[in-house]
Amino acid sequence: MTESASGGTSKAPADRGRTTIADGVVEKIAGLAAREVIGVHAMGNGGGISRTLGAVRDRVPGGTRASVSRGVKAEVGEVQTALDLEIVVDYGVSIRDVARAVRENVVSAVERMTGLEVVEVNIAVSDVKLPDEEDEEPESRLQ
Repeated sequence: MTESASGGTSKAPADRGRTTIADGVVEKIAGLAAREVIGVHAMGNGGGISRTLGAVRDRVPGGTRASVSRGVKAEVGEVQTALDLEIVVDYGVSIRDVARAVRENVVSAVERMTGLEVVEVNIAVSDVKLPDEEDEEPESRLQ
């Protein structure tokens, strides 16, 4: 800090104040980044019925959780964050490769957008989407 002519201290504009990032912001960024990875079928609860009910709940206005952050939990500190993700993978993919790609994409997106250091990304694979399983109803068909 330097003394100004008026007797006060002057800081660079970028140092005046502080920025906080809510857990939900990091969860949305991580959820979108995870969904970009080929082999990730869905986020959140596995199991047909619970997955379908969760998807419908997420699409209802005023629903309990935004669908982008479903299956993601973040703990955000001042300079670091840790993430837990729950994913459903497509049958036939290498779960190890998908998990590695999810980690890389999530770390890259969160660190680039927030400036936070991602200290860990824990991934729980809760289900495998089989080719003959009915898919969830597409969003465009719900009114």
